[in-house]
Amino acid sequence: MNDTLETIFKRRAVRKYKEKAVSKEIIEQLLDAGRMAPSAMNRQPWKFYVVTSKEDIILFSKEITKVGLKTIPKIGLKEAVKTVISGITHLSHGIDFLTSKDPVFHGAPLVIFITAPKENEWAALDIGMCSQNIMLAARSLGLDTCPIGFGKFVAKTKSYSKLNIPSTDKVQLAISIGYGDEKPEVHKRNKDNVFYIE
Repeated sequence: MNDTLETIFKRRAVRKYKEKAVSKEIIEQLLDAGRMAPSAMNRQPWKFYVVTSKEDIILFSKEITKVGLKTIPKIGLKEAVKTVISGITHLSHGIDFLTSKDPVFHGAPLVIFITAPKENEWAALDIGMCSQNIMLAARSLGLDTCPIGFGKFVAKTKSYSKLNIPSTDKVQLAISIGYGDEKPEVHKRNKDNVFYIE
């Protein structure tokens, strides 16, 4: 297996981190990897809001949790069930979603909020590719990550203004990054989802 494939197969969503900071040099390498992602018509719509303050990460985490729990009744039964299942997943990692000091970012020393213009209809696809580049680059440098869809709720928190995100942009995703303190097993992958058209 070559290095690229090995990195892809070794990447996991990690929800427990060591208390070790990520250097500015490595952060810049991760951002450069994100910038190399393809994007619709090469618009490169992403902007990166990098948070390294432990206090701010915990503050955002707690406020996002409150907003997320208030949002559940408004998003309908189907979405509420998905959110509850997500909560169970957190519990299976030994994290109590409701009582943890950092239930969203899991003690990561680095969180990157990724935004794109609200009016860009391809932004979600572009941000997905950008984020995957960042997460694979992190894995190749000995770091672990977790993509946090719940991170988009930061826009509804009291502390959102700390990020200085313009009103024209929208948080698409957050990524927690750090030196992992767990080694999750690989989940079974479906193999019955390929259809050759010959």
